[in-house]
Amino acid sequence: MKEELRYSLEKLKKASEHLEEAVKESLDFQSLKTTGVRINYLHICERKLWLFDRGIGMEQTSDKVLLGKLLGEYSYLRQQTRDVLIDNLIRIDIMDKDTIREIKYSNKLQEADRAQILYYLYYLKRLGVEKKGIINYPKMRRREEVVLTEEAERGVEEDLRRVQEIISLKNPPQAKRKPYCKKCSYYEFCWV
Repeated sequence: MKEELRYSLEKLKKASEHLEEAVKESLDFQSLKTTGVRINYLHICERKLWLFDRGIGMEQTSDKVLLGKLLGEYSYLRQQTRDVLIDNLIRIDIMDKDTIREIKYSNKLQEADRAQILYYLYYLKRLGVEKKGIINYPKMRRREEVVLTEEAERGVEEDLRRVQEIISLKNPPQAKRKPYCKKCSYYEFCWV
């Protein structure tokens, strides 16, 4: 009986320690909240993320960015709830009863697009709203459905931590050549 009690106490103590560790490691969502653009840039280029965070915005000089904005404005005009701003932080292109949609110019940066909409789904879930996501590529007449799974949630949480790490750096990360650098609005800033 004594042995069983000792074993139970040890087990309880280990569980308590494990819970304390989990609480310490748990995500402090309030302090890590960010914009969808930052999550997107994290997956495109860490240097771009850091520069953007410092207010160095080169997008206004980019024809691609302008084309994307125009495409977003003139696509899916029948949708009632467009350009939804939540908590003055995230901006969702289209929202309806069951889904949120992001409109993208092309799928060349599909991983970044997925990460951004997964963050929006995660954010909404933290507010008590569960929806599915759709990424629309109207120019290509394609769409991709996105569902927030437990694994995807862990990925979003890792992205949030990583964004904080990068934007807290004193200096920008080193420029790394990527296949799309020449088309990036920050190209001249990094490579010329």
